[in-house]
Amino acid sequence: MYDTVLLSTDGTVASEEAESHAIALAEAHNADLHVLYVVDEDVVTAYSGDEYVDEAEGPEHGLEELGTETIADIQYKAKEVGVNVVKAIEHGRPAETIVRYADAEDMDLLVLGTKHRPEEYRALLGSVTDRVLRLTTRPATVVKTEVDE
Repeated sequence: MYDTVLLSTDGTVASEEAESHAIALAEAHNADLHVLYVVDEDVVTAYSGDEYVDEAEGPEHGLEELGTETIADIQYKAKEVGVNVVKAIEHGRPAETIVRYADAEDMDLLVLGTKHRPEEYRALLGSVTDRVLRLTTRPATVVKTEVDE
Protein backbone atom coordinates (compact mmCIF):
# COMPACT_ATOMS: atom_id res chain seq x y z
CA MET A 1 0.00 0.00 0.00
CA TYR A 2 2.84 2.40 0.85
CA ASP A 3 6.12 2.37 -1.06
CA THR A 4 7.36 5.66 0.40
CA VAL A 5 6.71 7.18 3.81
CA LEU A 6 7.78 10.70 4.76
CA LEU A 7 8.62 11.46 8.37
CA SER A 8 9.12 15.13 9.09
CA THR A 9 11.01 15.65 12.33
CA ASP A 10 12.23 18.58 14.38
CA GLY A 11 13.98 16.52 17.04
CA THR A 12 11.43 17.25 19.78
CA VAL A 13 9.55 14.82 22.01
CA ALA A 14 6.51 15.05 19.72
CA SER A 15 8.65 13.90 16.81
CA GLU A 16 10.03 10.94 18.79
CA GLU A 17 6.58 9.33 19.01
CA ALA A 18 6.07 9.89 15.28
CA GLU A 19 9.50 8.40 14.54
CA SER A 20 8.59 5.04 16.09
CA HIS A 21 5.29 5.00 14.23
CA ALA A 22 6.88 5.88 10.88
CA ILE A 23 9.58 3.23 11.25
CA ALA A 24 6.95 0.60 12.10
CA LEU A 25 4.82 1.61 9.11
CA ALA A 26 7.78 1.52 6.74
CA GLU A 27 8.80 -1.88 8.10
CA ALA A 28 5.27 -3.32 7.79
CA HIS A 29 4.92 -2.12 4.18
CA ASN A 30 8.55 -2.71 3.15
CA ALA A 31 8.64 0.98 2.25
CA ASP A 32 11.47 3.48 1.99
CA LEU A 33 11.41 5.97 4.85
CA HIS A 34 12.26 9.54 3.88
CA VAL A 35 13.31 11.54 6.93
CA LEU A 36 13.08 15.30 6.50
CA TYR A 37 14.41 17.97 8.81
CA VAL A 38 13.59 21.56 7.90
CA VAL A 39 15.91 24.37 8.97
CA ASP A 40 13.33 27.04 9.74
CA GLU A 41 14.37 30.17 7.83
CA ASP A 42 12.20 32.33 10.13
CA VAL A 43 14.35 31.25 13.09
CA VAL A 44 17.59 31.80 11.20
CA THR A 45 16.66 35.28 10.00
CA ALA A 46 15.34 36.35 13.42
CA TYR A 47 18.92 36.69 14.70
CA SER A 48 21.10 39.63 13.74
CA GLY A 49 24.24 37.52 13.86
CA ASP A 50 26.17 40.27 15.63
CA GLU A 51 27.17 37.97 18.47
CA TYR A 52 28.68 35.34 16.17
CA VAL A 53 32.28 35.43 14.98
CA ASP A 54 31.60 33.32 11.89
CA GLU A 55 28.81 31.34 10.23
CA ALA A 56 29.85 28.11 11.98
CA GLU A 57 28.63 29.59 15.27
CA GLY A 58 25.28 30.94 14.06
CA PRO A 59 21.77 29.54 14.49
CA GLU A 60 21.68 28.07 10.98
CA HIS A 61 24.72 25.93 11.71
CA GLY A 62 23.24 24.80 15.03
CA LEU A 63 19.94 23.84 13.40
CA GLU A 64 21.70 21.95 10.60
CA GLU A 65 23.76 20.10 13.20
CA LEU A 66 20.62 19.18 15.16
CA GLY A 67 19.00 17.99 11.93
CA THR A 68 21.98 15.83 11.02
CA GLU A 69 22.10 14.26 14.50
CA THR A 70 18.34 13.69 14.59
CA ILE A 71 18.29 12.01 11.19
CA ALA A 72 21.31 9.85 12.06
CA ASP A 73 19.53 8.62 15.20
CA ILE A 74 16.40 7.74 13.23
CA GLN A 75 18.47 6.05 10.54
CA TYR A 76 20.15 3.89 13.19
CA LYS A 77 16.78 2.82 14.65
CA ALA A 78 15.35 2.11 11.20
CA LYS A 79 18.39 0.12 10.11
CA GLU A 80 17.92 -2.18 13.13
CA VAL A 81 14.61 -3.37 11.62
CA GLY A 82 15.76 -3.33 7.99
CA VAL A 83 14.14 -0.08 6.86
CA ASN A 84 15.94 1.95 4.19
CA VAL A 85 16.21 5.66 5.03
CA VAL A 86 16.49 8.55 2.58
CA LYS A 87 17.90 11.58 4.42
CA ALA A 88 16.94 15.17 3.63
CA ILE A 89 17.71 18.52 5.21
CA GLU A 90 15.90 21.43 3.59
CA HIS A 91 15.77 25.16 4.32
CA GLY A 92 12.55 27.16 4.34
CA ARG A 93 9.29 27.59 6.19
CA PRO A 94 8.55 24.17 7.72
CA ALA A 95 4.96 23.48 6.60
CA GLU A 96 5.44 24.67 3.05
CA THR A 97 8.78 22.88 2.74
CA ILE A 98 7.32 19.59 4.00
CA VAL A 99 4.46 19.75 1.48
CA ARG A 100 6.79 20.75 -1.36
CA TYR A 101 9.16 17.85 -0.54
CA ALA A 102 6.27 15.37 -0.31
CA ASP A 103 4.99 16.46 -3.71
CA ALA A 104 8.42 16.50 -5.37
CA GLU A 105 9.23 13.00 -4.09
CA ASP A 106 5.67 11.70 -4.67
CA MET A 107 5.28 10.43 -1.09
CA ASP A 108 2.55 7.88 -0.42
CA LEU A 109 2.10 8.88 3.25
CA LEU A 110 3.21 11.68 5.56
CA VAL A 111 3.81 10.96 9.24
CA LEU A 112 3.82 14.00 11.52
CA GLY A 113 4.14 14.41 15.24
CA THR A 114 2.35 16.96 17.36
CA LYS A 115 1.99 17.81 21.02
CA HIS A 116 -1.51 17.28 22.37
CA ARG A 117 -2.39 20.74 23.67
CA PRO A 118 -5.54 22.52 24.75
CA GLU A 119 -7.79 23.94 22.01
CA GLU A 120 -7.15 27.49 23.19
CA TYR A 121 -3.42 27.06 22.64
CA ARG A 122 -3.89 25.80 19.09
CA ALA A 123 -6.39 28.55 18.28
CA LEU A 124 -3.81 31.19 19.22
CA LEU A 125 -0.61 29.64 17.88
CA GLY A 126 -1.50 26.75 15.59
CA SER A 127 1.21 24.29 14.64
CA VAL A 128 3.31 23.18 11.71
CA THR A 129 1.38 19.90 11.63
CA ASP A 130 -1.96 21.73 11.44
CA ARG A 131 -0.67 23.81 8.54
CA VAL A 132 0.72 20.78 6.67
CA LEU A 133 -2.65 19.06 6.98
CA ARG A 134 -4.38 22.10 5.50
CA LEU A 135 -1.89 22.40 2.62
CA THR A 136 -1.33 18.78 1.54
CA THR A 137 -3.52 16.61 -0.64
CA ARG A 138 -1.60 13.49 0.37
CA PRO A 139 -2.60 10.95 3.04
CA ALA A 140 -1.19 11.85 6.44
CA THR A 141 -0.97 10.25 9.86
CA VAL A 142 -0.67 12.44 12.94
CA VAL A 143 0.86 10.99 16.09
CA LYS A 144 -0.06 12.97 19.21
CA THR A 145 2.15 13.14 22.25
CA GLU A 146 0.92 14.17 25.69
CA VAL A 147 2.92 17.00 27.23
CA ASP A 148 3.01 18.41 30.75
CA GLU A 149 2.70 22.18 30.74
